[in-house]
Amino acid sequence: MKKNELLTKDIKTLIKQIAIPSSIGMFFNTMYNVIDTFYVGMISTVAITALSYSFMVFFMILSISFGLSSAITAHVGNSLGKHKHKLAKIFVLNGLTFITLASILLCFGGYIFLEQIFTLMGAKDTALTLSLEYTNVILIGVIPMLLGLGANAALIAKGDTKSYRNTLIFGFFLNLILDPLFIYGFYFIPSFGFVGVAYATVFIQFITFFYITYKLYKTNLFDFKTPKMFLPDIRIYKELARQAIPMSLNMLTMSLGTMLIMYFVSFYGYKTVAAFGIGYRVEQIILLPMLGLNTAVSAIVSNNYGAKNFDRIYEVINKSLKYGYIMSAIGVIFLVLFGKYIIMLFDTDLEVINTAYTYVVIESVIFFAFITLFISNSVLQGIKQPFIIPYVSVYRQLLMPFILLTIAVKYFDCSVVTVWIIIGIIIYSAAIWIYLYMKRKLEYIK
Repeated sequence: MKKNELLTKDIKTLIKQIAIPSSIGMFFNTMYNVIDTFYVGMISTVAITALSYSFMVFFMILSISFGLSSAITAHVGNSLGKHKHKLAKIFVLNGLTFITLASILLCFGGYIFLEQIFTLMGAKDTALTLSLEYTNVILIGVIPMLLGLGANAALIAKGDTKSYRNTLIFGFFLNLILDPLFIYGFYFIPSFGFVGVAYATVFIQFITFFYITYKLYKTNLFDFKTPKMFLPDIRIYKELARQAIPMSLNMLTMSLGTMLIMYFVSFYGYKTVAAFGIGYRVEQIILLPMLGLNTAVSAIVSNNYGAKNFDRIYEVINKSLKYGYIMSAIGVIFLVLFGKYIIMLFDTDLEVINTAYTYVVIESVIFFAFITLFISNSVLQGIKQPFIIPYVSVYRQLLMPFILLTIAVKYFDCSVVTVWIIIGIIIYSAAIWIYLYMKRKLEYIK
């Protein structure tokens, strides 16, 4: 049996081995979204506004998969750390069937409630019509996309982040070709306009699903020799749900919180909404690659918690935070110097450019808080103690933003800059609290 390197290998080496491929993959995934924004920006500012609304709903759908994927990584990693390979396999197979059922329900619910959701976010007229057209197509790719993420979660538990990285790099370059091809048409391929971006995404999601499933099949965690393992096991479902629900609620709250911010931003006009959408994408160019550290923390901590190697857990926390803060500092400098030039690639409207640049500069300072939050969450997930996470998320995403932004926007008529600053203060307070909680929880379970 192959030795579990996550239990023995040097932590610094492991973080690099897992985080770098994951970060590269996340970077190309971010650039994938940037390419979408670039081509949509060539259509119109209203189209970018519609894409921004659609992305928030898309993120809400992803939240369910994120929780289940995190649960699969944690349980499979814990099982491998205890050298219980059959149990790890059971979690993988039942996890994939669980995700299939969840995906079907999400698609069904999406088609029913889309218009109401977009309307609540403030979408109207052409922006509402385009948002509905785009997202109705995206829903076609939800099932293969979420299944691909579930299969990748099992690969992460074994320390493999390279396979998914490869699909994201391939998807980025394929998207460069498919976006203009489906938007403008070519020979027998019709012109789909704005919706062509959605068709390109769905096509790429199917390719990703087949490749990641094949890579999982090549491991000892997935095969068709024991079909009974695919049958729903209520005990396994309960374990996965118990672990997944806090993280799914956390991500769902994040998406609802972003919608809440979008609602308040809409008071400043559709150009500010477009600026927020562009700024959000540019911010992700810097932030998401840092989240490769989360993947490393989740994989290493879950395996070592299963083996009760607490010294290694503390070491991975300290090193990952150090690397994250260094990357955050570099990100702040980069966005201050080059943020405006990147934004200008997506829109030529001066008001949109200036508003988006102000957003990314203020948000870049919050990178340090985000790193603290996400790594703390990954540790809690890895030690199977994620239950406080959704409560913190409600505080920072819904409760405090609703109270403070209502006062600032509706009663004091503050500028949109005040909105960005308020959000930053809330995130920093949440980051400090969850970090201290994580440290106390580790001391308690030792």
